[in-house]
Order: sequence, then C-alpha cells, then structure tokens
Amino acid sequence: MRLSKGAVSLITGVIDRVQRITGGAAAAVTILLLLIICYDVAARYIFSSSSVALQELEWHLYSLIFLLGAGYTYLTNEHVRIDVFHSGLNPRKQMIVEMAGIILFLIPFCITGIVSSEFFVTSSWRVLERSPDGGGLPGRYILKAMIPLSFLLLMLAGISTFIKTFIRFRGGEGKGLTHE
Repeated sequence: MRLSKGAVSLITGVIDRVQRITGGAAAAVTILLLLIICYDVAARYIFSSSSVALQELEWHLYSLIFLLGAGYTYLTNEHVRIDVFHSGLNPRKQMIVEMAGIILFLIPFCITGIVSSEFFVTSSWRVLERSPDGGGLPGRYILKAMIPLSFLLLMLAGISTFIKTFIRFRGGEGKGLTHE
C-alpha cells in the first residue's frame, strides 16, 4: 500500500501538532513550577512555613515537564545528541544514521518503556495511589499514567522524524537533518 503525499503530510502534521501542543503545555507548566518554587522558598524562609503538598506538587510538575516535553524536544532536534561520528558525515549519511537510530533504538526503547510501565501504572490506578506522606497529594496514579504517554509521544515524534527524513532521503535532498 502506497500512501499519497497528502496522507503522509496529514500523518506527520497531526503528530507534529500534538507534539507542539504537549511541548507548549510543558512550557506552561515550567512557568507554573517557577512561581510555585518562588512561593515555597518565600514561605519557608520568610514565614518559616513548609508544606509537604507544595513540595510534592513541585516534583509532580517537574515530572510533567520532562514527560510531556520529551517528544517535542526530539521533534525539534533540541535533545542531547552525541555527535561522535554523526557530525563528520555528509547529509545523506546523517539521514541514514538518523533513520537507523529511530528504527533500531528509539522505537524499541519506547515500546519497552510502554510495556514495562504497564504493571507500574495499572497497580497505581488499581489502588488510586496517593502520597504516603501526611499532607501529601492525592492522585499520584494520574502522574504515573503520564509515563507510557511520554513514551508514546516520543515514539510518535520518532515516527514523524523518520517519515520526513525518509522523504528527504528518497528525494535526493542533501539538506541534512532538520526535524521539523
């Protein structure tokens, strides 16, 4: 089955739009986290007041930032990349390395993350896990559900990048890797 250019463009467009939305959500959560940390520090040092729930909220929000932002970061090529041999290659060989990395490493890694987090997440939902600390936050199971979602978003970003890189490779374009 051969997909039309329009269908391929629609698929990558939808994936990329979802990544931009979740990346934007991660950015918004970052601002919220900054405000909460400032409040927490002021409350602690000025008023000698501390809150377990507030401290847990900080790490919950931090978790959301990297869980929701992983796919967007990959899609926009802002992730950590070790260019030991990649940088010395011509653009077409860079595309081959990118596509091979997605197929051989990224997708299997994401599938492993999704599958291995299933028990962890379902166990948490089954008991409606909450903080074990007095005054802690309820709903820890909701945060844990973001783990497989994060791997799914990262895998989708990899698939979108693979498709776009493959199209550039097949078209003979030597523009190298521009993920978006």
